[in-house]
Amino acid sequence: MRLTIFSRLIYGYLVVFLLIFAVSVYMIYQLAQFETITHSILEVDHRMEDGGKKLTDSLLSQMRFEKKFMVVRDEALYEQFLLARDDFQKYLEEVMRFADTPLQKELLGTVKVRHQAYQALVAEEAAQVRANQPYPLSGFVLEKEKMADRLLEHLQTLAVHSQQNTLGKIKKLEEARIHARQLTMGITGIALLAVVVLSFFITVSITHPISLLIGKTRDIARGTFDGHLPRSAPPEIKELGVAFGSMFEQLKTLDQMKSDFFSTISHELRTPLTSIKEGTSLLLEGVGGEITEKQRKLLKIISGESNRLIELVNASLDLSKMEAGKMAFHFARADIRPLIQKVTGEIEPLAMAKKVRLQVENHEALPPVKMDREKILQVLRNLLGNAVKFSFEGGEVRISAHRENGKMRVAVSDTGPGIPREDLATIFEKFRQGPRESSATGKGTGLG
Repeated sequence: MRLTIFSRLIYGYLVVFLLIFAVSVYMIYQLAQFETITHSILEVDHRMEDGGKKLTDSLLSQMRFEKKFMVVRDEALYEQFLLARDDFQKYLEEVMRFADTPLQKELLGTVKVRHQAYQALVAEEAAQVRANQPYPLSGFVLEKEKMADRLLEHLQTLAVHSQQNTLGKIKKLEEARIHARQLTMGITGIALLAVVVLSFFITVSITHPISLLIGKTRDIARGTFDGHLPRSAPPEIKELGVAFGSMFEQLKTLDQMKSDFFSTISHELRTPLTSIKEGTSLLLEGVGGEITEKQRKLLKIISGESNRLIELVNASLDLSKMEAGKMAFHFARADIRPLIQKVTGEIEPLAMAKKVRLQVENHEALPPVKMDREKILQVLRNLLGNAVKFSFEGGEVRISAHRENGKMRVAVSDTGPGIPREDLATIFEKFRQGPRESSATGKGTGLG
């Protein structure tokens, strides 16, 4: 089943919409990924880095206050140490909530354990100091420094890892950006190509059968009824083609009926017209007895009109033969000048009656050419007759013949109204006449 024009357009637009929808969904997904990574950098990595700095500062404060306390033995310094310890634990809890990698969680767990051990060692030394009891000072100092150094190393490792994690996410963002750009450009290119291809095929599927119908219409206008109508087309155009085909067959039948009618009528008229002509000739010769001058004049008019009707009948028969492709031509080499002189002699009475001057231009010797004398005479009669008929009173008609590119060229020009440029392509169609305003000086059948 062939799709209608509406269905083709809908499916074409649907394909384009799906491609655009796919690009949009992918872009939304990529934007969500960018947002997730950006949020992770701002909310996790940045806080981890800031928390690591606070932990380091808090640990250094604790070391500073506990050293001063052990020397000065001022409880206020120990209170400052405890405040720094509380800050450290608070920062540690906050950082542990934001840790999102196994290594960060492991490092923070180790820092918590070692910090508790460091706090216990400081508390034990503080108790010894308050009791004024001797204790191994150097041993406590070395152990505290060792624990503090390890804590600082872990915090430094945490800071480096956080920075690397941030750089990794930034790199991931860059890779995602490049991948998204490449994929978006690819999908966009495919979408544009699909739009062009779909538009081309949809347009061709609609315009091609219409173009064939237009061509067939022009063929019918020229009188050509051969060929086939388009069969592969959308249902709407196919239905139009069926209606057009019906009209085509009817016009073909009517054209055949017209040709048969002309052929039959021409054959039927030829015999009685010939009889009238011969009878008139016998009367003019006095076979039926003496005739008066007035009767002779009337018989000559009858004879001339009979000859004219016979010529029209012969022209109709020739037209029927030409349309049937059975026109016989008799080519022989002959001089064109006697034919021009003969036709100008025949047309001269009409030209004199209309006060139109006939001028034959012949400035060179013309060689004989191969032609059908009778057909060329008929062409010259039509051209000169139309030129004189449509020339204004006091005008001029010129006929010339000369060689051109190895061929014979015969030209007829007049001072009549002329033929509009838009009608030049149709004047050689049978019985075609110019527009009414340009043919006001006479009526006829065009060039025949």
